[in-house]
Amino acid sequence: MNIVASFVIGAVTAVAPVTATPSLWQDCGDGLQCAQIQVPADWARQSGHKVTIGVAKLPAQDQATKKGVLLVNTGGPGEQITLLHQWKKAFADLTQWFDVVIFDPRGFGKSSAINCPIPAPFATEWVFPSRSAYDAYAAKNRTFGKACAKEAGELSGNLNSWQIAHDMEAIRKALGQAKLTYLGNSHGTVLGQAYAELFPRKVSRMYLDSVVDHTTPDLGEWLPRRAKALEANFKRFAAWCETTATCALHGKNPVAVWDEVMATARREPIPAPEAGADVSISDTQIASRAFFTHEATWERLAAGLARAQAGDASFFAKVEGIPDPNLSRVILCADLPYPGYDRLVKLEKSLRRDTPHIGWRAVWPMANHCAGLPPTRTYPPHTIKAPGLPPVLIANGEYDDNTPAADGRKLAAALPGAHYLKAVGGHALYFSGHPCVREHVHRYLTTGELPPRGASCGPAK
Repeated sequence: MNIVASFVIGAVTAVAPVTATPSLWQDCGDGLQCAQIQVPADWARQSGHKVTIGVAKLPAQDQATKKGVLLVNTGGPGEQITLLHQWKKAFADLTQWFDVVIFDPRGFGKSSAINCPIPAPFATEWVFPSRSAYDAYAAKNRTFGKACAKEAGELSGNLNSWQIAHDMEAIRKALGQAKLTYLGNSHGTVLGQAYAELFPRKVSRMYLDSVVDHTTPDLGEWLPRRAKALEANFKRFAAWCETTATCALHGKNPVAVWDEVMATARREPIPAPEAGADVSISDTQIASRAFFTHEATWERLAAGLARAQAGDASFFAKVEGIPDPNLSRVILCADLPYPGYDRLVKLEKSLRRDTPHIGWRAVWPMANHCAGLPPTRTYPPHTIKAPGLPPVLIANGEYDDNTPAADGRKLAAALPGAHYLKAVGGHALYFSGHPCVREHVHRYLTTGELPPRGASCGPAK
């Protein structure tokens, strides 16, 4: 079953003339240079309204010996140029060889920005416990989406990776590069997949980190990868507790404790006195707030579970995380359209068969973004054909349950000549500083040399 009945924009790949010459670069602080280029609001109608794409460059340390330009997207979707100001050190190695160029996607930051008049809703309990809870949230998200679309003007309906990939091609031409060298992380890998499909012969080298697979239309195939990765992290947590004296559940069966707490909270929410005399926590709230991905959180999580087993679920009353930027969900849901409540409940039941403890939760995060958003032109997952694409390097962290390793392997199998680098780690391997991954990435980007077949990276040290 396709993720949603889809409207795939036709293969319009011609790029209109754009303007950005070296003289347009201006100093914009922190050692960065900035420029702007004009592109069509809708690449399917190139004679129509134009919008601005903001571009920033962190120049190579030695302009005389640099190897060229590296275009980077760190993910999101969201502002990028602000991050380049903040994360200069993260790009220091790359500036040994490249001018590092980053751009704000259409609608964000220094590009033609869309300032949605009302904020996107933020669900503190995004594992929706009932249809009524889902419908109430979807109504708020629909109101947000309609107001945002009205504010977007010519960009309304033109926020997806198909459009942004064309913007990337315009950036390549404006920078005077014969071919594009690209590093994409997380959602930046969706942009990379779109560019590889639309402009395969314009790619020089491409490294994709923490891949979101955009080649699988079947949600019944796409979701279980996330569920299995999440369940595997739960089992890692349980194994750690069994062998670690400082775990509050040491000496107990952590899996049994989790199941007991969830069953108790399902029958009757567990009091959370630290949050208020009348506050109690349900099983769906616990599922929304229990994170097993990062070892650094395990000790606190174990203590919280021990308290919940004893009748105090105050730990799970704390809501962590921040709302996504308003436009992020619009682009995300145009690239990964999502079905409604009835279909999601059926998928959850299916996932519970193989991932009964927590993996089934994987159904709900995208619903928190997409529920109720008004229809728009989408560029949904589909099989990629990219004749002439050079070998792409791909790496995902084996412990990443947001962008699971199986997604990276799937994409590597779909792209001709692509190489998948197995790595023990979590999300954003390159930007989190995984030394082995960074070494392979640098070698590939500078020389084109891929890791030897069978090479892998162990835990970062």
